[in-house]
Amino acid sequence: MSLRTDRRRFLGTSAAGVAMAGLGDLGFLARLRPVSADEAKLDPKVVRLRPEIEPVVRLLEDTPRERLLEEVAARIKKGLSYQEVLAALLLAGVRNVQPRPHVGFKFHSVLVVNSAHLASLGSPDSDRWLPIFWALDYFKSAQAQDVKEGNWTMGPVDEKAVPPAGRAREAFIAAMDRWDEAAADAAVAGLARTAGSDEIYELFVRFGARDFRDIGHKAIFVANSWRTLNCIGWQHAEPILRSLAYALLQHEGANPADRDGAADRPGRRNAILAARIREGWSAGQPDPKAADDLLSTLRTGSDEDASRQVVELLNRGVAPQSIWDALFDGAGELLLRQPGIVALHASTTTNAMHYAYQATGDDLTRRLLLLQNAAFLTMFRNALGRKAREARIDQLEPAETSAIKGEGKDAAHEASAAIEAVFGSGGDKMAAARQALAYLQAGHEPEPLIHAARRLVFLKGDDAHDYKFSSAVLEDYYHASPRFRERYLAASMLLLPGASDRDNGLVKRIRAAMA
Repeated sequence: MSLRTDRRRFLGTSAAGVAMAGLGDLGFLARLRPVSADEAKLDPKVVRLRPEIEPVVRLLEDTPRERLLEEVAARIKKGLSYQEVLAALLLAGVRNVQPRPHVGFKFHSVLVVNSAHLASLGSPDSDRWLPIFWALDYFKSAQAQDVKEGNWTMGPVDEKAVPPAGRAREAFIAAMDRWDEAAADAAVAGLARTAGSDEIYELFVRFGARDFRDIGHKAIFVANSWRTLNCIGWQHAEPILRSLAYALLQHEGANPADRDGAADRPGRRNAILAARIREGWSAGQPDPKAADDLLSTLRTGSDEDASRQVVELLNRGVAPQSIWDALFDGAGELLLRQPGIVALHASTTTNAMHYAYQATGDDLTRRLLLLQNAAFLTMFRNALGRKAREARIDQLEPAETSAIKGEGKDAAHEASAAIEAVFGSGGDKMAAARQALAYLQAGHEPEPLIHAARRLVFLKGDDAHDYKFSSAVLEDYYHASPRFRERYLAASMLLLPGASDRDNGLVKRIRAAMA
């Protein structure tokens, strides 16, 4: 059965109907053998995981890509839980995929795990396994790429170098400040064994946001690993934290501690500026005009201009929410100017830094995140290059809706027709953005539009960025104030899949495996 469908059939299909597509007789899956104890034995040169999850990780590592989905489906039918699959997926990634030479590329197999999890949480029950199975297949692709590039595998920690509990925090901070990989690896292992999760991630949040390397992937890895560990359990933390520390120390050229690199300059300056923000800054008043002013600076100012303006606005009594409104729409505006990989990461980085801002309890860290996010958006803007078009998100106009509305049409029919118009624009992404804005400004509920966007990612998405981006923007719609959120979501249509995009082909296989 072909999964390709016209727009009207797609939008009119119930969740249950889609989930049942492509079913067949797959009783043979129940006869697949379990992983034996011998198969779970590890090379002593490879980092050991907890014994309860090691066999599942080995299943992901050792099963050929063309059989993995069916093997995992068989284990799920025998009782393997969602949480166990998610944990094994993240741990297999950090053990087998090196976050070098850049925190991205093949390492998206790790970065995308939380995005797939968020997509799963936001899906109906019938679709919940689809993004996780997509991520399983994507891991095998990244694993194969890592083999081609030298077959890196995380080794065991140097136990002799692990500092005692009372010195682990100090040793970790010193190693990260010195960009010392070996010392940081030993210190973070000590932290993982003795410190609490919040204490550890308070440190990682600052180090993940301190430099503008790898177009935001460091901050993204911090947020996504934190969120996934909150789901799978802190008992799996040590190898994940070791991978994270290794990733955050990625740099080009000489040691950044010994030079004034452009990627490091905003963070060093903002560490000073953050101390100038008044006490009680978080209890300001919302001010849409202040958000507009900051958005204007993000269009034309320098990274220093943007950070200093954030300080000025907070000291004037403007609420942090108004700062975030400008940051969200600033990221969205870059999509209008040049809908590509740079603008995409402006949105996913802002999502990661906003999560960290909400999750951290440290006042200074929250100030730094606001200043760094503002600075980073100007750097993303500069990275667009000369081909970026002139566009302003506050000047995005809704589409003419008269063709959608009609006499005798009820509200549900009108909303369905409007969603069809959004995703059925035939590849004209700007038209899709204008149709989405018209839909939202007409007072329709946002959830049907969001669910349709997510379902299209399942059907059409063929890259980790499809999941990273969609999970970020569909979440941050709710984090922006009403005056700013509609245009933010509308702008995201420039990078969300449409109904006419090519099917990824994997959904049919996933549905068959899970039948």
